[in-house]
Amino acid sequence: MAKSISQEFVKGLWAEVPPFRLVLGLCPVLAVTKTVENGLGMGVATLFVLVCSNLLVSAMRNVIPSKVRIACFIIIIATFVTIVEILMQALYYPLYLALGIFTPLIVVNCIILGRAEAFAAKNGLIASFADGLGMGIGFTLSLGVLGAVREVLGSGTFWGTSIFGPSFQPFTFMIEAPGAFVALGLMLCVMNLVGQK
Repeated sequence: MAKSISQEFVKGLWAEVPPFRLVLGLCPVLAVTKTVENGLGMGVATLFVLVCSNLLVSAMRNVIPSKVRIACFIIIIATFVTIVEILMQALYYPLYLALGIFTPLIVVNCIILGRAEAFAAKNGLIASFADGLGMGIGFTLSLGVLGAVREVLGSGTFWGTSIFGPSFQPFTFMIEAPGAFVALGLMLCVMNLVGQK
């Protein structure tokens, strides 16, 4: 059964939110979410690449030969990642430094390549735009929320501003690599519990 444009958009916000429902794109989810700012920065960069690559793949789906489609998809994605990287260097250099190697690694993010292969290559421009926008916003919100949880518990700050006062003893484990797994696991648990009701 074909979904409407609004259904294609909304599925990425809850039913198929990439890190929590599809369990895709976990490398940046775990690596860059020490703060809200880093999480949202990576999310917005991924959102831009996802929407633009979905649109271009959809527009060229009848022109790209099936035998080289994955290579073509990667070239399209890499083009938009390069644009994001250059813009980030020019406009948000501290964020570019904070995200480090994970910005160019957006090229191999399984969410973007997966949406190009599974959706954009088979659907029209408007549906592909809605799919990319919904998945991208869902991914950005996921990274932002995970970054907020880790920053608040691990540093006692939110967006760099102290929220608990000087007596707060931060749970620094949460801003370390194992804390990312624990926070992700707890959020997966909460989403599954909420989804059952």
